[in-house]
Amino acid sequence: MDTDVVIAGAGPTGLMLAGELRLAGADVIVVDRLAKRTGESRAGGMHSRTLEVLDQRGILDRFLRVGEQTPVGHFSGLWLDFDGIESRHPYPLMLPQSAIERLLEEWVAELGVRVRWSAGVTGLRQDEDGVTVEVSAGSAEPATLRARYLVGCDGGRSVVRKLSGTAFPGTPATMTALLGDVVLPGLSEDFIFMRRCAGGHYSAIALEPGWHRVFTSEYDHVAGRDEPATFELLRESLIRLAGTDWGMHSPRWISRFNDAARLASHYRQGRVLLAGDAAHIHYPAGGQGLNIGVQDAVNLGWKLAAVARGQAPESLLDTYHTERHPVAERLLHNTRAQAALARPGADVDALRDIIGSLIEVDDVNRRLRAMITALDIRYPADGDHPLAGRRVPDADLKTPHGAIRVYDLLHAGRAVLLDLRGSAELARAAEGWSDRLRLVEARSEDDCWSVPALGDVPAPAAVLVRPDGHVAWAADDGAPDLAELRTALTTWLGPPR
Repeated sequence: MDTDVVIAGAGPTGLMLAGELRLAGADVIVVDRLAKRTGESRAGGMHSRTLEVLDQRGILDRFLRVGEQTPVGHFSGLWLDFDGIESRHPYPLMLPQSAIERLLEEWVAELGVRVRWSAGVTGLRQDEDGVTVEVSAGSAEPATLRARYLVGCDGGRSVVRKLSGTAFPGTPATMTALLGDVVLPGLSEDFIFMRRCAGGHYSAIALEPGWHRVFTSEYDHVAGRDEPATFELLRESLIRLAGTDWGMHSPRWISRFNDAARLASHYRQGRVLLAGDAAHIHYPAGGQGLNIGVQDAVNLGWKLAAVARGQAPESLLDTYHTERHPVAERLLHNTRAQAALARPGADVDALRDIIGSLIEVDDVNRRLRAMITALDIRYPADGDHPLAGRRVPDADLKTPHGAIRVYDLLHAGRAVLLDLRGSAELARAAEGWSDRLRLVEARSEDDCWSVPALGDVPAPAAVLVRPDGHVAWAADDGAPDLAELRTALTTWLGPPR
């Protein structure tokens, strides 16, 4: 074998997955069809759960230093108040995708990962032992790679998805949107957001001194799949919608998107898996796309590494589809709703007025912001503890060695068993997994932990936290069910030594 895993695609999803695999001890090669990174700004930021994921790995400060925190999010252009959100990071972080990719690539390089450019996947063959991956020969390096697994993180037109024979059902586009980073010398405002008009809507948002990102969306017209996105088309679209182009010039980047929504029928076909846009495409409403891709990677990475290294059975990989496919289904559902709510017309105007008034109700605002930020996701889990399956809150802890946060314990990408009441039985029950598990004795600084969609729950007596920060098992005061704990350890970490 050349490596444990080949990742196709060096965007945020592929890079995050590479980092997760390396932290878990797996070998990985990242290949990309491009000759080099384009520097295009693309997606505009990250939501609270993605920021938490980066915090769990100890790299969030790199992103906070260059990003801009904002106090609000939106649902189809209707503002959501993020104040009071149950997270240490109750804000979207505005940061172009180009910067996110640069910082992630620096991180994975520190872990020993190298991106191989001019090496798009052109063919694959699976067998019982692995996958033979054919790549375009853009350099003197081998045109064929042999790996235990292949993961397609190669975008909405994924070659890996097509070669694996995975169906991609969904709904077709009904509109065309253009976006570009341009100079607007005649615009006196720094922020025009989703201004609706007869044919659609437009936005012009200041990115940095002298530059704006312009969006135009026009309904009931769908551009051809291979029709080029040009500066002139963006200028003409803005004039149709806004009545002016504000002297637009000097484009750095022009692109097109639409409201097509599709979801891979399976996230795994044998030794080939899909993540990010290769697994799901949707209208980019609420800025959720990059985030769900990064979170796909964090769900998959530790599982794939455990299986590739022989620590866990292949059945663990099936939980990737079981857990993440419903998350994407919900995402397509909410972005379809947002696309419909953005359409022009008096009927939608009336609907937006009513939805806007409902969003002012605290419970509605709280429900929508938890969905947009992905803080309310709960995976299927054994046991009826309210924390089971949810992402663990980043509680303050006191240990014999000093104060620490829960997320500090996840920097190495290993599972953590938190003993918050000093039970010697827990250590004995978990002995067989000590090579894959960190046992930490601590005390919670707070009597209650705050959980989105639940509110405050009593601080547990013990918690088993998976490497991705989700709770696999939890117990309150009293005798913990050690048989249930051992079952959870076997399910998520493989059999004991």
